[in-house]
Amino acid sequence: MLLAVALVAACAAGLALGPVPIGLGDVARALVGVGEPQAIAIVRDLRLSRMVLAIITGAGLGMSGAALQGTLRNALAEPYLLGVSGGAAVGAVLAVVAGLTTAIALPVAAFAGALSAVVLVLLIARAARGRADPRILLMAGVVVGAFANAAIMVLLAGAGEGTVRNALWWMMGSVAGADWSTIRWLALYAIGGAAALVAVARDIDLLALGEDAAAGLGVHVARATRRIFLLAALLAAVTVAGAGLVGFVGLIVPALARALGARRARVVLLASAVLGAALVVGADVVARTVRAPAELPLGAVTALIGVPFFLVRLRRVS
Repeated sequence: MLLAVALVAACAAGLALGPVPIGLGDVARALVGVGEPQAIAIVRDLRLSRMVLAIITGAGLGMSGAALQGTLRNALAEPYLLGVSGGAAVGAVLAVVAGLTTAIALPVAAFAGALSAVVLVLLIARAARGRADPRILLMAGVVVGAFANAAIMVLLAGAGEGTVRNALWWMMGSVAGADWSTIRWLALYAIGGAAALVAVARDIDLLALGEDAAAGLGVHVARATRRIFLLAALLAAVTVAGAGLVGFVGLIVPALARALGARRARVVLLASAVLGAALVVGADVVARTVRAPAELPLGAVTALIGVPFFLVRLRRVS
């Protein structure tokens, strides 16, 4: 309930605050089409769509991070740090270069890239015989993320100046380009992936006990792990397709959900979705108000919060 209140407060701030502040009463009237035309246009045409996209992004990243952390038994597992988001970005850029920019094709391409990154990270960690070692996984994720960035630079080398500028801004994360046609498709992907992830929450609980213990309790470890990784990659891909690279959300919110008392995977997943949505909506408010009318990259704001948090977590698991 407290997290729901936090999300409602963040959404109210997202609709009211910006280069042109609007009172909450005027926001409520604008949502139903009553009031000044300027306020209606700002609230309904600009801020509402980016707020919904921020909710999808935060919820997807939060649930993806919670699933990866539980399955890998690793408090530092997170789509951005494991290179999953970078792989999704490569897939999305490939789709853009190929002209496949529809709301259906772009998330599919991002999902293919995210899945490839997951497989590559696990293969590198397994080759080093350290799949469960947080440091090995992080190093593998850094390698895959660096490779993904290099691949994106190669893909953009022959693109026009405007395309490169837009792609770089998108890589830094932003919900400024939200439109309802894209949001509808992203919401379908996200809701489907989130529902499937909640359905396999029991497997996450058992895998968190260790592979041997999970197998002893009747879980087909390899199959369950692949299923969870697929769903986590799908949610990460949805966020990249909609908002670009937004890092550290999947690291922060599951830890906060557990600190607030969530223990079972289903509760952690749902709490992470709500808290992640509130965090990204709030970060977007900061991004467009700190230097208004200029706008900061959303990924930069979440990184300023996430990097110190990551260093604290790294010290605890080292």
